[in-house]
Amino acid sequence: MRLRLTLRKEAAMEARGFSFPRQRQVLFLFLFWGVSLAGSGFRRYSVTEETDRGSFVVNLAKDLGLAEGELAARGTRVVSDDNKQYLLLDSHTGNLLTNEKLDREKLCGPKEPCMLYFQILMDDPFQIYRVELRVRDINDHSPVFQDKETVLKISENTAEGTAFRLERAQDPDGGPNGIQNYTISPNSFFHVKIGGSDEGMIYPELVLDKALDREEQGELSLTLTALDGGSPPRSGTSTIGIVVLDVNDNAPQFAQALYETQAPESSPIGFLIVKVSAEDIDSGVNAEVSYSFFDASENIRTTFQINPFSGEIFLRELLDYELVNSYKINIQAMDGGGLSAICRVLVEVLDTNDNAPELIISSLSNSVAENSPETVLAVFKINDRDSGENGKMVCYIQENLPFLLKPSVENFYILMTEGALDRESRAEYNITITITDLGTPRLKTEHNITVLVSDVNDNAPAFIQTSYTLFVRENNSPALHIGSVSATDRDSGTNAQVTYSLLPPQDPHLPLPSLVSINADNGHLFALRSLDYEALQAFEFRVGATDRSPALSSEALVRVLVLDANDNSPFVLYPLQNGSAPCTELVPRAAEPGYLVTKVVAVDGDSGQNAWLSYQLLKATEPGLFGVWAHNGEVRTARLLSERDATKHRLVVLVKDNGEPPRSATATLHVLLVDGFSQPYLPLPEAAPAQAQDDWLTVYLVVALASVSSLFLLSVLLFVAVRLCRRSRAASVGRCSVPEGTFPGHLVDVSGAGTLSQSYQYEVCLTGGPGTSEFKFLKPIISDIQTQGPGRKGRVVALQDKKVQTRTAAAAPLTGKSSRTWKPTGSLDAKEKTAGSSEEDYSLLTGNQILNPERSRFSRTWFD
Repeated sequence: MRLRLTLRKEAAMEARGFSFPRQRQVLFLFLFWGVSLAGSGFRRYSVTEETDRGSFVVNLAKDLGLAEGELAARGTRVVSDDNKQYLLLDSHTGNLLTNEKLDREKLCGPKEPCMLYFQILMDDPFQIYRVELRVRDINDHSPVFQDKETVLKISENTAEGTAFRLERAQDPDGGPNGIQNYTISPNSFFHVKIGGSDEGMIYPELVLDKALDREEQGELSLTLTALDGGSPPRSGTSTIGIVVLDVNDNAPQFAQALYETQAPESSPIGFLIVKVSAEDIDSGVNAEVSYSFFDASENIRTTFQINPFSGEIFLRELLDYELVNSYKINIQAMDGGGLSAICRVLVEVLDTNDNAPELIISSLSNSVAENSPETVLAVFKINDRDSGENGKMVCYIQENLPFLLKPSVENFYILMTEGALDRESRAEYNITITITDLGTPRLKTEHNITVLVSDVNDNAPAFIQTSYTLFVRENNSPALHIGSVSATDRDSGTNAQVTYSLLPPQDPHLPLPSLVSINADNGHLFALRSLDYEALQAFEFRVGATDRSPALSSEALVRVLVLDANDNSPFVLYPLQNGSAPCTELVPRAAEPGYLVTKVVAVDGDSGQNAWLSYQLLKATEPGLFGVWAHNGEVRTARLLSERDATKHRLVVLVKDNGEPPRSATATLHVLLVDGFSQPYLPLPEAAPAQAQDDWLTVYLVVALASVSSLFLLSVLLFVAVRLCRRSRAASVGRCSVPEGTFPGHLVDVSGAGTLSQSYQYEVCLTGGPGTSEFKFLKPIISDIQTQGPGRKGRVVALQDKKVQTRTAAAAPLTGKSSRTWKPTGSLDAKEKTAGSSEEDYSLLTGNQILNPERSRFSRTWFD
């Protein structure tokens, strides 16, 4: 409970802004150790050494007052300080058992009592119990003397009561099982006296009871026995040889009774620890001093060595402060006469930062679900075997990660998430836990933990495009694959499996189920039936993408454009090819090359280049006389007409589209060549002057023909002159008025769709001035044409001819006034046109085409 209050206080301080660096939190952890220890609990147990593996220690459930099965439910576990699993917890029975045979001497050496420390960790709620386990000693070792035989040289003049300290025996057992007594074999000169040291150990001393006499007995052999306190007791023996020496009345003397020195644990082998020195005031052999370890343990003898002549002590094995931090060495100096002295050397091992921090993981979870709140991932403990500043540690993780490292008690830390994680942003985290001590140089330990974020269905599928445009050529085969839609889901596994479907169309009249289908697994779209561009050019619908439960979805718009195929042939609108009366076009023989005969009008039900039409003359009664413009279908004369040309012509025009393959249609035209176009049908009231001119012309021609018959050369010249005269007459134009009348019915286009209109009117305009013969003849007037727009009418088309001037009178310019005015007859719906109007050209608009004004240039020349 106190631990929870402490954590809550720390959280409250962080919320108020009192945040500390993580390094200081580690230091403050030791200040709260006592409070958390009392809150968590402290237990002491014991076990006898050398018991078999699986031996019962205690029932934790009963000892901690927990219900049956609670240990397993709370994930109870045992963590040792040195990361060695000496004990094993049975979570089902609650029994704490030994995991191996425990050897007290190996675990603790001579230290008594032998204590092992470990913690009991429990979750839900998190709780720690600190436990001490005492390993009780048994008498499983006998006393052992380092030297099986010891020789003492004792002067014969040694006084009674003189004590000689003997080397003690070694017994790994401790307490009452350690050495308790020494005995000597029966003799008349010596007895054993038990002495004690400041370390609480006993040692034997050989006391002289009776003066020695070298002459009576120069040597003695005694047996020293060491007894421990076990039941039954164990013993060890050593042979003591006594050599009686001649008088040597001065023993060596050390300069110091106690030598104190320090050695860094990083000292190399051979390092000089200290040098001891002793002097003997005797002379000769009795003054020769030798040095040796006295009453030294095996550990001292293996770690150090001494030069017997100089007294220098060297390092024989590397030091380890964490195992032994100080040594007490007894040095004996013995002269040649057998006298000796003892001094003590105290070696203090200085700690160096040679141990990196350790990390012991108690619990670990490598997976966490995204969108989860704060979650505990790992519980671990840190430890450093060094001491002082070298043993202080700082624990942290890298920055910019959504994780927290919270310190707990007993150098325990909790690694947890800072908040909810998003797998789509990052699915895996590599967390490096770094532990650094404060020694010099600083040592650190790194431990990597990989955390995987498991997926939750929190992302709807997303289409790669918000809209798709698909192109399908008409007349396709059913079940044709026309395209695909694709959606991705940022989730993974089954949460990323997308199902496609067609959504109901917004247009209720669109039969979408009969037009298109979609593969639910991969989004492929198929046309269910053949499409017709002329019936349906485009349609659109929506496609949905849905993932797994809980289902999330999105939509995309699909537009299908039907591409046109060249499946329609051109259709001729004019002239009609429906089997009715054939359309006949009238062409005057005086027409010049390029004269517009008519225009073939056709349409194509397709679109684009499939509807681009071209025209060509397929057949003609007289090839080379007529031509067809390829792009607009206009039929024009290719050359001048002659008298030898046939009157009736039949033309077949081929209309072809630009599709692949191209389609075509034909139109048949009938052309009638007219000579003297208006003479039989225009009886003029003023024909008398014209007749006079015609008679004069006849006389002129007779004279000319007589001359030609007499003179061949003159006839050729006259023939050329006549031809030139005819051409000039055909091009002559005058402003004239003629009586109005209708054109003969058998020469009129009865279909109503021809190029020529059904009714014509003619004006004959005579000049008002006397003595002139200038006139214009035969200007057809075409009635008004209703245009496509409502309320709009086309203009009256007046096709002007050129003026013709006789050779007998000079041309008189038009004054804009005429002696008479002709008006259209009642049968023509035409606007009035007076002779006084100005000269201007008019055009005939038929649809979008403009007919050539030369279309109605028919003229005849009258002479005086």
